[in-house]
Amino acid sequence: MRLHRLDITAFGPFGGTQTVDFDALSAAGLFLLHGPTGAGKTSVLDAVCYTLYGTVPGARQSGQGTSLRSDHADPATRTEVRLELTVAGRRLEITRQPPWERPKKRGSGTTLDKAQTWLREYDATGGAWKDLSRSHQEIGEEISQLLGMSREQFCQVVLLPQGDFARFLRADSGARGQLLGRLFDTQRFADVEKRLAERRKATEARVREGDSALLADAHRMQQEAGDAMELPELAPGEPGLAEAVLTAAAVARSTARERLTLAHCRLTAAESAQFAADRALTGVRELARLQGRFTEARERAVRLEERAADRREAQARMERGRQAATVAPALELRESAEAGHRRAAAAETRARALLPETLAGAGAAGLATAARRAAEELGGLGSARRAERRLAEVVDERGRLERQERDDEDVLREAEGWLADWDTVRTGLQTRIDSAQEAATRAEQLAVQREPARRRLEAARLRDELGRDTDEAQRRALASARQAVDARAHWLDLKEQRLNGIAAELAADLTDGEPCAVCGSTEHPAPARKFAGHVDREAEERALAAYQRADEQRAQDERRLGTVREALAAATAETGDTPTSQLAAQSDELEQEYARARRDASALHAAHEELRLAEHERERRLAGRQQAEVRAAARLTRRDGLVAEQASLEEELAQARGSAVSVAARAAQLERQVALLTDAADTARAAADTARHLKDADARLADAAYRAGFDTPQDAAAARLDDTAHRVLQRGLDDLQSEEAAVRAALAEADTAAAAQQPPADLDAAERDAATAAQRLRDAASARDRAARCCAELDRLSARATEGVRRLAPLREEYERVARLAAITAGTSADNERRMRLESYVLAARLEQVAAAATVRLHRMSSGRYTLVHSDDRTGRGRSGLGLHVVDAWTGRERDTATLSGGETFFASLALALGLADVVTDEAGGVRLDTLFIDEGFGSLDDQTLDEVLDVLDSLRERDRSVGIVSHVADLRRRIHAQLEVVKGRRGSTLRQRGV
Repeated sequence: MRLHRLDITAFGPFGGTQTVDFDALSAAGLFLLHGPTGAGKTSVLDAVCYTLYGTVPGARQSGQGTSLRSDHADPATRTEVRLELTVAGRRLEITRQPPWERPKKRGSGTTLDKAQTWLREYDATGGAWKDLSRSHQEIGEEISQLLGMSREQFCQVVLLPQGDFARFLRADSGARGQLLGRLFDTQRFADVEKRLAERRKATEARVREGDSALLADAHRMQQEAGDAMELPELAPGEPGLAEAVLTAAAVARSTARERLTLAHCRLTAAESAQFAADRALTGVRELARLQGRFTEARERAVRLEERAADRREAQARMERGRQAATVAPALELRESAEAGHRRAAAAETRARALLPETLAGAGAAGLATAARRAAEELGGLGSARRAERRLAEVVDERGRLERQERDDEDVLREAEGWLADWDTVRTGLQTRIDSAQEAATRAEQLAVQREPARRRLEAARLRDELGRDTDEAQRRALASARQAVDARAHWLDLKEQRLNGIAAELAADLTDGEPCAVCGSTEHPAPARKFAGHVDREAEERALAAYQRADEQRAQDERRLGTVREALAAATAETGDTPTSQLAAQSDELEQEYARARRDASALHAAHEELRLAEHERERRLAGRQQAEVRAAARLTRRDGLVAEQASLEEELAQARGSAVSVAARAAQLERQVALLTDAADTARAAADTARHLKDADARLADAAYRAGFDTPQDAAAARLDDTAHRVLQRGLDDLQSEEAAVRAALAEADTAAAAQQPPADLDAAERDAATAAQRLRDAASARDRAARCCAELDRLSARATEGVRRLAPLREEYERVARLAAITAGTSADNERRMRLESYVLAARLEQVAAAATVRLHRMSSGRYTLVHSDDRTGRGRSGLGLHVVDAWTGRERDTATLSGGETFFASLALALGLADVVTDEAGGVRLDTLFIDEGFGSLDDQTLDEVLDVLDSLRERDRSVGIVSHVADLRRRIHAQLEVVKGRRGSTLRQRGV
């Protein structure tokens, strides 16, 4: 990386624009950056860092970048830093503008403009700068990738802060580790330590989780086994927990099996005792049953003796019922005859009550004769009924003719009224058709005029727009012409200034002993020197390029002005001088008239349709009127015939209906009279017949009762039994007979008689003994079942615990392995004798490289006395790995770097900084660092040491490097000719280059 040019505007203490030409300063190899305290020496380095990374080093960065603005700057001047450099073979230009609170363009107060960044690359082929990006993120990633260093690394490698390295020499291992970790990016090794620690915690948690499940199973086994199992006093994750739990489970299973064997023996004994008790209970129950059977039989015999009289009475009643059964047919016949006679008499009474008084006392023959006469009269009313129906039809037809006549009169009246206005309607519709036709013709004519009017309006608008564009193009052409003139004058001024100072430019290439390109002399006693503000070839070429760009812009603006003027002339030729507003008004008026014509013309089709419908309606009404007249003539003839027929039918019906309202009413009277007379005659004959049948039934009943042995028919009826009563008496007698036989059989049984001779059975005592034996059996079975369940549950839990231990074994091995690695990388393991963390181990290797690189320069600075070595010894009880010692060749002893004097500490830290820069550069991919800055510390050196240090720094030129020294030491201004001076003033600081 080589810096070429730095432009600073309104940054830090610099109120205006300051430029640093690093190419000129780097030509001498060493250059001095000096100035009073607070003038802004460090701000120059801050500007370089800010341009590359967007931030400044250390604590000077605050806020969002607004603190970088100079307090001396004009309010209208924006803070800007531009750096031109070459990195990785590419020449780049980076411009950054931090956030800026500028005055508002309108009103009072300020507004905040966002930060902006530009990245450009010089194209050597085209000889111009090419824009690459304006994105903060893209530019930051591009620069970091090209440099291969972070901002912290850059500040330690390129901007060498001597104070930091002096503290680094005296720091402990922790402080050195923080600095080296930032520079060499060993975070990945710290991440490895963190990852191993996290993995150890994760595996430990999983092991503890598995052990917790194992202990849970162990607690459940203890609940099942009771006092037969003792749990180990170990927590989850402790070694030996699995073996202890499995051993305790095995002991519990063995004890449970012994208890199961004992429970089986107790159950067998209880089953035998229960069988004997059940057998004894069965015998006692049988004896009690037989004794109860004998006692019950004796009691039943006593009850049978008490019911003997009821039995004899039932038998006598059954006998009388059998005798009365022979009289039952005569009784049933007499009851049936009596019921029929009562029904016939009641029907005769109801029928006679409906007859007229003249016929109420007539006999059956008289009633039948009257019915025949009424039926004959009813048969003669058939023709009268037909005449009555025809008369109703004639009346309905006359009513229909009258309604039709009224409808036809309405049709004729409406048709006459409508047809009277036909001529007026037809004339109005034809007028509407003619108006719509004229509007359609007018719309076609206006449509032809619309497009030319629209084109003239568009051309007028284009004419106005081109007029405004012409004014703008003319203004820009005048401005670009002035800029071109100014750029040409500036270029000619710079060219003249360069010609005036060309002698100093030629003198810069003079070499002692080499001939001058102008005069040929090999001696150069007084070569010209460049004065402040000297114009070189690059400045002249930039001015020339600016003039060429301005002239090209002028030509482009003049061409655009000519193009716009030609377009304006063409538009004006089409529209003339008519104002756009007038053309717009004419176009709007034409559009409105066209719209009205189209709207009027749209009624043409509707008017034609209305006329067609009106003519169709006229034809329909004419036809309706004609049909109504024809129907009226036909109705007149039909009405006369219906009147004559109605008079004839009414005369015939008056004779047939007599006093009745109608023939149908007369027929209904006769039909009812016939039905009543017929019914009365029938009921009279039926009553006479049932009376004769009742008398015959009484005679037959008296004879049957006498032959059956009854004094009267009433006695026979009282002794008669129905089927239900007979079944009840017979069932009672059968039950008594069966009971008597059962009692005799029970008393005759030998077992029952023998049981009756024995003492009474004690059933309660036998049941108590059997219940006690059964309870003992249930208790023994429950104990056996509990023991069996305990064994099964212990076997299940033991199998699950064994399976859990087997599954957990690989995880436990992984945990032990990860825990050992985590302890080793963290420096807490006994195997890590020096208690060195992994990150410290990597940094120790880097520190060895840095010490080796620093020793090369320290050996020269100290005249071969000191050598830096890395030490990994432990200090007290702390950790080791980042110790740094110095070997004194004069004493041959190794001692701590904190024992060095102030001057020795300076050149040792300088050597360390240069060595660190070499190692970091190699670590970053070998990016060349052609420009370095060293900040302060030279005031602590004597003259001889200062010469040796400068010789070392000067040797860096062998690698084509340039080193900038930031110092207040006045002697350095005499020793280093190329200088960049920072001049402090009340209006801000300025930069001044000397000796270049």
